[in-house]
Amino acid sequence: MLETGLVENRLEAGCDEAGRGCLAGPVCAAAVILKPGSRIEGLNDSKKLTEKQRDNLRTVIEKEALAWAVAMIWQHEIDEINILNASIKAMHQALAELKTSPEFILVDGNRFKPFKDIPYQTIIKGDGKFLSIAAASILAKTHRDEYMLNIHNAFPVYNWKKNKGYPTPEHRSAIGLHGRCEHHRQSFKFKPKQLQLWN
Repeated sequence: MLETGLVENRLEAGCDEAGRGCLAGPVCAAAVILKPGSRIEGLNDSKKLTEKQRDNLRTVIEKEALAWAVAMIWQHEIDEINILNASIKAMHQALAELKTSPEFILVDGNRFKPFKDIPYQTIIKGDGKFLSIAAASILAKTHRDEYMLNIHNAFPVYNWKKNKGYPTPEHRSAIGLHGRCEHHRQSFKFKPKQLQLWN
C-alpha cells in the first residue's frame, strides 16, 4: 500500500515527470497536493495502470486534490538545457502554479534543485511508494499523452498516437524514412548502428 506522506497532516506536494526518454514532444511534469489523510481508490504508479485507469484517475485527482498543476518544457528548450534540467524546470513551474503552497516536496527520482525555500526529499521509485507522487505521475503522463495525440494527425507517419514519442523501433524507422520534424528533439544520441536512422 502506498504511503500518504512522510509526516502526517503536512501539506506535501508530490512531483513527477513524463516524457524524459522520448525522441519527440515536451517533457511534462506535475505537482499534486492531496488533502491530508485522503485516499483515492486505485491510485498507483502510472506505469502499473492501463490507459483507461489513468484517464479515470486523472479526473478524480483533478477533482479531489487540494491543489494540482502541470507544466511542459518544449523540445527546443530541452535541446538547449538538456533533459535533466528541463525535467527539473518543468517540476519547478508546476510547483509555482499550485494554488496552495506546499510545506514539503516529494520528488520521484534522485535529482532535484531547491524550489524557493521549501524543503524536499528525492525518492527513487517514489511513484510506487507515495500517493502524492503517484498522483503526479498520472497527471504528467495523461496530460503529455493527450498532447501527443493532438499532434499525431499532423505527423501520422511517426504513429505518436501509439508510441507517444518514445523510441520504439517503429518510431526510429519512421525517422529514418521521413527524417525529423519540428516536434523532434535534436539532442539525443543514438548507438552507432542507429545513427543511420537519425542522420
